[in-house]
Amino acid sequence: MTHPAIALIEQRASANHFDPSHQLEPDEIQRLVQLATRAPTAYNLQNWRFIAVHTPESKRLLRALSYDQAKVSEAAATFIVCGQLPDAQALARRLRPFVESGHMPATMAAAWQADAQTKYADERMARDEAIRSASLGTATLIHAATALGLASSPMIGFDGAGVAQAFGLADHELPVMLVPIGRAAPGNWPQKPRRPLAEVLDIA
Repeated sequence: MTHPAIALIEQRASANHFDPSHQLEPDEIQRLVQLATRAPTAYNLQNWRFIAVHTPESKRLLRALSYDQAKVSEAAATFIVCGQLPDAQALARRLRPFVESGHMPATMAAAWQADAQTKYADERMARDEAIRSASLGTATLIHAATALGLASSPMIGFDGAGVAQAFGLADHELPVMLVPIGRAAPGNWPQKPRRPLAEVLDIA
């Protein structure tokens, strides 16, 4: 039997048209982000933050910073997915439940923290990790939305500096992606064609 996740991946498509009358309740927003944060991150850093833009005023502001793309305000909510520069000092707290449950030796957690401290002293590595984590969270958010019967549309068409200022991002946060989520309206395309495997796959 085919696992339902396979059908979800095969059927998912980015939406440009949303039902503007549809709204997401706070518990639905929380559920989406709860699922998104099941995505992996290096060292279990969980270096991301999700801002759910859903009030009319906030939507208007974000739409103006997104080159007036209608889906930003027509979707029930548009998520600003922020990547955070890695904070190795936070690892002790984030790994503690895993150590206390007996899954990880305390010495290993300490070694991970030391390794992360060294690795992310390189500013480029730190920025890359912030973008990677936010991207993994975005992908999982998109599939969570699909599984819950909602449409989504990842976007990079926005004024990053403007979004950071308008929505109070901290200095260590990067606005990596916008993800409008809501009920699809008529007129959306199906999933666009993918390149043949022969063009994208090598088996070594």
